[in-house]
Amino acid sequence: MRSERRNERRSEKRNERRKKQKNVFRQKIKWFGVAVAAVFILLLSGYGLLILGGKMIADEDDLLLDLTTTIRTEDGEVIRTLYNENREYISVDHIPDHVLQAFIAVEDRRFYEHQGIDLQSIGRAVYRDIIARSKVEGGSTITQQLSKNLFLSNDKSWSRKIKEMMASLYLERTMSKDDILELYVNQVYFGEGIYGLQRASEYFFSKDVDDLTISEGALLAGLMKAPNGYSPLNHPDKAAERRNVVLMTMESAGFIDQETRIAEQEKGLGINLTEEERGTNPWVDSYVDIAIKEAAEKHDLSFAELQSGGYEITVYMNDDFQQIAYQNFQEDAFFPGNTEGIEGAFVMLDKNNGHIISAIGGRNYTFGDLNRANVQRQPGSTFKPVAVYAPALMQEDTYNPYTIIPDQYMEEYEVTNVSGEYKNNITIYQAIVESTNTSAVWLLDEIGIDNAKSYLEKMDMPIDDKGLSIALGGLEKGVTPLQMAQSYQTFANDGSMSKATAIAEIKDRNGEIIYQSETRNKEVFTPQVAWDMTEILKETVRSGTASAGYYGKELAGKTGTTQHPFVDGATKDAWFVGYSPDYVTAMWMGYDQSDANHYLTGGSSYPTSLTKKILTEIDNQTGSALTAAFEMPEGVEPLPEPIDLPVIEHVDASYTFGGFALLKGKLTWQGAEDDRVIYRIYKEEDGQDELVGEVEGETEFIVDDVWFRNETYYVVPVDPITNLEGSHSASVSFF
Repeated sequence: MRSERRNERRSEKRNERRKKQKNVFRQKIKWFGVAVAAVFILLLSGYGLLILGGKMIADEDDLLLDLTTTIRTEDGEVIRTLYNENREYISVDHIPDHVLQAFIAVEDRRFYEHQGIDLQSIGRAVYRDIIARSKVEGGSTITQQLSKNLFLSNDKSWSRKIKEMMASLYLERTMSKDDILELYVNQVYFGEGIYGLQRASEYFFSKDVDDLTISEGALLAGLMKAPNGYSPLNHPDKAAERRNVVLMTMESAGFIDQETRIAEQEKGLGINLTEEERGTNPWVDSYVDIAIKEAAEKHDLSFAELQSGGYEITVYMNDDFQQIAYQNFQEDAFFPGNTEGIEGAFVMLDKNNGHIISAIGGRNYTFGDLNRANVQRQPGSTFKPVAVYAPALMQEDTYNPYTIIPDQYMEEYEVTNVSGEYKNNITIYQAIVESTNTSAVWLLDEIGIDNAKSYLEKMDMPIDDKGLSIALGGLEKGVTPLQMAQSYQTFANDGSMSKATAIAEIKDRNGEIIYQSETRNKEVFTPQVAWDMTEILKETVRSGTASAGYYGKELAGKTGTTQHPFVDGATKDAWFVGYSPDYVTAMWMGYDQSDANHYLTGGSSYPTSLTKKILTEIDNQTGSALTAAFEMPEGVEPLPEPIDLPVIEHVDASYTFGGFALLKGKLTWQGAEDDRVIYRIYKEEDGQDELVGEVEGETEFIVDDVWFRNETYYVVPVDPITNLEGSHSASVSFF
């Protein structure tokens, strides 16, 4: 019994021990589970913190790379690029696989395997850092490099490395591998001021990315380590060595085979840098300045936005015309000044729509200088047609080109003609051709200053001046060459004007058109007035104040000079504003400062001659011949050519027989070739002479019944358009 009880007690003790052991084991399992859960929660929280921190570090705005804005002509020729970083974005879909593989092989072979951080690379880098006791090597993936370049500084610190890892994890969670790789190859720097794979391909090889060979792609990938040190332009041998290392890495990664690697290593570098990319094109600077200011003023695109926004701006500039104008502006013979520093400006518009074809802002203009095409100057007599004569001709019931107006010194106006000569009376036609000051001032007073200013406002040329000096271009602030060209467009374009513009189209970085120019013409003068002014201004070029120089085709225009305020007899501003059947031009010459030490030694004949030379070279050199003659538009009446009355020096008197009067008198004289001239025959009488007859286009007259009469006659030529008489001939009698 005792034995049994002992056995029972022993059994109970064993059971109790087993229970205790099981409880201890359960407790260990429980705490182990708690520990595992805690570690998991800690890791999850840490990962979450990394992701959250990465989101805070990775600024979404920084993912939008600065892109280069290109300014190109309608022919597609790029004339200027604007940028903070010279970059053109390229989609990964347009990049050949072998090019992408070159970057992956040399920069991050496990790119498609890791999640933004490559632990193997990090372990190797940490080991080497510990050995060196400093930060000597990075284990950065492509994602980490991108994060550093986009969001962080370039210092080698552990804190920066942690932030880089945080940002990389965030990018890997929010972007695909291809998107990360695309952003990377568009972001990286290739030296020579070039960012992004597309611009690098264009710069070094003059081709698009999708045309790059394996060797060329490897060379570009090799630049990542040291863009300046491995520059194929400055260090071609080092560039070739580095390229070959990349090719070997591509072979090691299994992207190419040995045969391909050897064949690609044997190739030259293939650098094809064009002359245009090596040099500059200073002749476009003036035009680019106008386009940039237009983008800011009309389209709210600041210069800073253009430098980063990747816009594509198409302009109306003709590169051939622009170069010809620029080159001619370098010729000193056309710029008459008493000292150095004489300047000039030139603009050319398409007469149909106001498109700016050419613009020169200074003789040696560089971007950022004073653009004189947009600087206000006193326009002198070039202002007369738009401020006085065309507005007057709009009153067609009162004025026409052959209306007689005064040409005489009038004390109330205190205005004199430059020549010092006065014709007493003159037609509007001749007043324009000869540029008489007295006539312009008198006519402005007649039509009214406010009336004249209303036309200037229609031509986007408002002025604050209130005096009659407006007629002579004596303005307080002046007008710009661009405004003057725009105003003369009204004559060239049948009375209508369109706002001068340089920009044809603007596209954003996505290739979407955000602006496209549309021509909007507004009528300022009637087609009849515009045609009459064209005919008159053609004559001004042929025989009037704008006759200097040579241009073999038709040209209409007006000169202008302003008197220097400090030097008697010297010129301050010299102008020619004119137009051909195709284009309107305006040219100004002078100094930027007006003082006794800076004045022109010549007048408006210089800009007139230079304009004609530019047009002649455009016509001869560009292969696009300019239209030879103006064509009268439909619905207008032709303007008769002015009549030049002859001076009849003597009249012959003789007898002839016939008719009822057996003896008649015959007067003959030397007349004009123009058979429109009327000749009036007068008989001298006491008091008032008697008009005995007139003939048109003939140079003889028969006087009836002169038998035994001692009568004296003379002949006077008459302009039938104006009814003005010329000088009468000497008197003659039949006895």
